[in-house]
Amino acid sequence: MAQKIIHGNMTLAEQIKSRRNELGLTIEEAAIRAGVGTKTWYRYETGKSIRKDKCKGICRALNWRILPGNDIKINDSISTQEYTNHEAWSSFLSNNFGYSAAVSFATGSDILLDQIKDDLSELASMPAKSHIGQLSISWLSDNLPEQFLMYYDYNFLYQMKCVLQKMRERAKYGYSMEAHSVIEELILYLCSEEAAVLIELSDEINEKSSYTEDWVFDLFGDMDIITFLYSGLYLDSNHSYHFKNWSKQQFHTEKSE
Repeated sequence: MAQKIIHGNMTLAEQIKSRRNELGLTIEEAAIRAGVGTKTWYRYETGKSIRKDKCKGICRALNWRILPGNDIKINDSISTQEYTNHEAWSSFLSNNFGYSAAVSFATGSDILLDQIKDDLSELASMPAKSHIGQLSISWLSDNLPEQFLMYYDYNFLYQMKCVLQKMRERAKYGYSMEAHSVIEELILYLCSEEAAVLIELSDEINEKSSYTEDWVFDLFGDMDIITFLYSGLYLDSNHSYHFKNWSKQQFHTEKSE
């Protein structure tokens, strides 16, 4: 299996930090340009490992053609045609929200599934009730809502993996991808976020359609997941978006007309 990460080192970390300072960017600004969280960018500058699919975002943020010491070019074209035959290709998304939406779910669900499996593997060797915030490297810890970090243990990630696999099956057979629970909304949103950088660099997507991450909010019919889970609000246990309610079949989303 191809290596999925570039092992961190302080030489690369210093090069990233030096280049950021040279461009006059704050960590927050660089992270936004790269399409990652500020905590993730901070890890890059402290010598932590870098996921290969994030390298193009780093190069874009720092105006590099390649990441120093790694043969990963910013202008590499990413082929997406293969995804029309992908096991998670959704004809429902393609027909109702466009080609790029279907590619987004297929590519993003691959990345998300790998992230979940990686964290499950690490948590399996740790004491019960350990959570992803305690892992040395966790791609999910920056992307899942911060309020409930200590709930993201082995049992939750296993549940998340099972729900994602069922959603990939729904996609494969052309079933509706409407979300009925918060965890389904969250998975669709994370797939969209993970796929964004890869798809934006694809000439094929640009030729076939104008890519927009808004397809996921069109599917939901609202932006409640952002309002309640990613806007710094505190949710009490009675709120429909509180962690304890994520698995409940609480609502039905309708596709845009």
